[in-house]
Amino acid sequence: MRYSSISSNLFVSNRRNFTAAMDGNTIGLLCSNDIQPTNADDSMGFAQNNDLFYLSGIDQEESILLMYPDAYKEENREILFIKKTDEDIRIWEGDKLTKADASKISGIKRVEWEEDFEKILQLIAFEADGFYLGHNEHIKRSTKDLETRQDRLIKWCKIKYPLHEYHRAAKITRTLRQIKGPEEIAMIQKAADISIQGFEKVLSSVKPGMMEYELEAELSYIFLKRGAVRHAFKPIVACGGNACALHYNSNDGTCADGEMILMDFGVCYGNYNSDTTRCFPVNGKFTKRQKEVYRAVLNCLQLGSRLLKPGILSADYEEQMAKLIEHELVNLGLLKTSDIAVQDPEKPLYKKYFMHGTAHHIGLDVHDVGLYSRPFEAGMVLTCEPGIYIPEEGIGCRLENDYLITENGAINLTAKMPIEIEEIEALMK
Repeated sequence: MRYSSISSNLFVSNRRNFTAAMDGNTIGLLCSNDIQPTNADDSMGFAQNNDLFYLSGIDQEESILLMYPDAYKEENREILFIKKTDEDIRIWEGDKLTKADASKISGIKRVEWEEDFEKILQLIAFEADGFYLGHNEHIKRSTKDLETRQDRLIKWCKIKYPLHEYHRAAKITRTLRQIKGPEEIAMIQKAADISIQGFEKVLSSVKPGMMEYELEAELSYIFLKRGAVRHAFKPIVACGGNACALHYNSNDGTCADGEMILMDFGVCYGNYNSDTTRCFPVNGKFTKRQKEVYRAVLNCLQLGSRLLKPGILSADYEEQMAKLIEHELVNLGLLKTSDIAVQDPEKPLYKKYFMHGTAHHIGLDVHDVGLYSRPFEAGMVLTCEPGIYIPEEGIGCRLENDYLITENGAINLTAKMPIEIEEIEALMK
């Protein structure tokens, strides 16, 4: 395991909170993600189902968690099923978790082999009235051609136990996961710390004529060296006009002298993520116009992050952020107050230069689960990421930090990452 072990107390507490929210006499079933193939015998690598990880700490394929808090026999109230290691697997892949390992990580006493899941479930299923099953309800992109391990478990359960009631586990986890405990905050902070080191490495490496992917390589080197599991997402290294494409990540352009680079990147450490964005000049010196745009965005970040406090609704926060950016666009000469006064409120003029949201939850997912109709609360971790994009000038600027909301204001978990113009120029000298 690349990352520091997490106390099983976190997962015990998470399961206790989950089962307290279940209807009476129901069984919760969460399963791991698949390992997806690429071509021939290679695979895309493994990323655990985050709800399963949240409730068990198990970071291995072919795992199932069963929770039945009202089971008559205590031994049936929590059961963890893991992949059995045989000699062939041991030779070709190395050891998998032992039952003792899995019990220590999860805090679950009863651990069984995954191959015995169906038999053991049938012994207790008819005592229960229903099931809570997991499903990735948070995904925004089309999934019409995708079938996951969760999908197959749902299908199988409904065929095997058609007269049981069925409930959505995600409805519970999306509520619980929004509030981070101390152990989770520590993991996010560790991810943020590694990202800070990666950014400083990039600042010391960049020079005119480099390819964007060379800077991506500098990030990858530091992330892996410091124990990150992977990039939190495919990083954006966008020079000049490339930065005006919000999700540009081909990273195959040239870093030209006189242009500014937008770099949006994150670290996945122990399955918890950071997400930050910084902009910096290829030659180490911002132009006058780059400084003007940069300072406008930085001002929005500094003022906007103060709005991240308990009781604020996401929609109200985003509306105030839009007003901040609109004001800066006027100062930059991109909009006129007279035009704003008569604009169509359904099509505000600022959207020509700023077209995305500025705060999302972050945790086990980069865009973490939860309802944005829920007011901000202490213990939530959110990004703040204003931006201004001017394609006609070849300038795209976004700045992003990660903030922990507390009763006394937001704490910047990425405060040590250089962001002031003078600081960045000094480090690049």
